[in-house]
Amino acid sequence: MTETPLISGSPNRRTVVAGVGAAGLAAALAACGDSTDTSGSGTAQTSPSQSGAASSAAAGTGSELAKTSDIPEGGGKIFADQKVVVTQPTAGEFKAFSAVCTHQGCAVTSVSDGTINCPCHNSKFKIADGSVASGPATQPLAAASITVSGDSVTLA
Repeated sequence: MTETPLISGSPNRRTVVAGVGAAGLAAALAACGDSTDTSGSGTAQTSPSQSGAASSAAAGTGSELAKTSDIPEGGGKIFADQKVVVTQPTAGEFKAFSAVCTHQGCAVTSVSDGTINCPCHNSKFKIADGSVASGPATQPLAAASITVSGDSVTLA
């Protein structure tokens, strides 16, 4: 068997395969990154007259999400288009959080029994502050800014 001489300056098969593998690995790692910034206090401090930390849920900023009567006391409502969930832990107290689970970025799909629930791996977050009630998530949901004026709930 004769060996084909390499042309000077052209990559050999091993170099091409290694380069493609490195590019694929870089793409996979970038896709697995967590784009949610959960640094800070870790709890939401939103009240009817005060807004919490800014969130990626800025789509639809200033538009009415719901009437206060649409948000059940001790529960909440998910607004999938805005990627936000609004809760009412106690009568007249409204909170808002990102609707994107901090575990692997799935959208939360329900609010029941005092928790915001992710269907992907069953992470649960407390409606009062967005903190983790049960994992595998280890970070709380990011707080979202809302304003409650009269009977209207809007993204701030």
